[in-house]
Amino acid sequence: MPDHVLFLTGRLAEKSLVRLLEAMQPAPFEYKVLALSLQVAGLMTSDMILRRLPDVAGASKVMVPGRCRGDLDALSARFGIPFERGPDDLKDLPRFLGRGDAAIDLSRHDVRIFAEIVDAPNMEVGAILDQAAAYRTAGADVIDVGCLPRTPFPHLEEAISALHAAGHSVSVDSMDEQELLRGGRAGADYLLSLNLRTLWIADEVASIPVLVPAKPGSLRSLLQAMDRMDAKGRRYLADPVLDPVHFGFTESIVRYRDLRRKRPGAAILMGTGNLTELTDADTLGVQTLLMGIVSELGITNILTTQVSAHASGVIAEADAARRMMFAAREARDLPRGFDDRLLSLHGSDPFPWSVEEIAATAAGVKDPSFRIQTSPEGLHIYNRDGLRSATDPFKLLPTLGVEGDGAHAFYLGVELARAQIAWQLGKRYVQDRELEWGAGRLRKTSSGEARLEQVRDREEPGS
Repeated sequence: MPDHVLFLTGRLAEKSLVRLLEAMQPAPFEYKVLALSLQVAGLMTSDMILRRLPDVAGASKVMVPGRCRGDLDALSARFGIPFERGPDDLKDLPRFLGRGDAAIDLSRHDVRIFAEIVDAPNMEVGAILDQAAAYRTAGADVIDVGCLPRTPFPHLEEAISALHAAGHSVSVDSMDEQELLRGGRAGADYLLSLNLRTLWIADEVASIPVLVPAKPGSLRSLLQAMDRMDAKGRRYLADPVLDPVHFGFTESIVRYRDLRRKRPGAAILMGTGNLTELTDADTLGVQTLLMGIVSELGITNILTTQVSAHASGVIAEADAARRMMFAAREARDLPRGFDDRLLSLHGSDPFPWSVEEIAATAAGVKDPSFRIQTSPEGLHIYNRDGLRSATDPFKLLPTLGVEGDGAHAFYLGVELARAQIAWQLGKRYVQDRELEWGAGRLRKTSSGEARLEQVRDREEPGS
């Protein structure tokens, strides 16, 4: 027997929801649309539903607006059927309903992220721990303690011990053989990096070494080092080394492919910093493409850095990318439709509403509250006094009649500025919500929430 879904909405969105559901027919469910006694669906709360929903009219499930606040579990217990939030935007409902019963699982991945603290010798142990904690929150699995040439590191052992005590896996990254030896004897889990000439260090310590070519670009010397470790039954990670663009980048990608072909079962590491740090481009796309190569070649370790200002979110980006690529590979599918956190500057569906649809909605508004939407043609703001459209907020603000209300004018200015940024970039804009930047967001604020609560408080009494 098919599900019978009760869709709850507001008066303003009722006709649009009905048209949308009719256009989806035939659908694998029966449905009914009920507009509760409030204008704006996004202002619905679970308390309102408890007061205003007399019964569920034989439904097997109730879908409420995505922005509905409150405890849906309490509603489910009260009415005896599941209550579920839909998408934030009504136009996303067909895709939301078409997802099937199995939600996309982004909890799994098979790539270990090494995150390097590049100037550890110049940092106190407490500062190293703070940075390690931030890296772990962003998605790092191993804290790579970076040493510096000709820079003393007297507290290396103390740093390794403190990181272990804080629950971190630790690698030591140095070009100095004695520092690598000290790191190994202090209990580092990994050492970066050893080659044919320095393999003796692996005989002295239990750390897992990362092996690199003895000469730049020499896959042969890397294979020889791997063979020696294999003969001893020792674990290792092999790194053919990713070179920067115009300094061997393409050939280095080929080396990774050739290594995988020659050693199908080898554990491989790719250092991505030579591309993310040394290319003036947004790192999110660069990191995503590299993680696609990592996924195809079965590379299970990456080393990344966050040194350059433009690369300060690389760890979180790599974490999002490894999860999406894993899910897509498991599904034997393209990496599309699994996760939108890697769409930072642009959106996959930035303008769900046409000018004509916005105008039709605006014609039904009977109250003074302003609604703001975007379309490919620009920004649109409307209330009971009509629809205004432009691409420049400065052309809209003088038409709104809010000169005597500073707080309201400020709010509309902020929202119109957000709408303009979204329109210029091709991103989704939702009123009273900050723009979504996905894995590219570095700093979070709470602006907008207080305003949204004020709007709800004002809407509720007269609804």
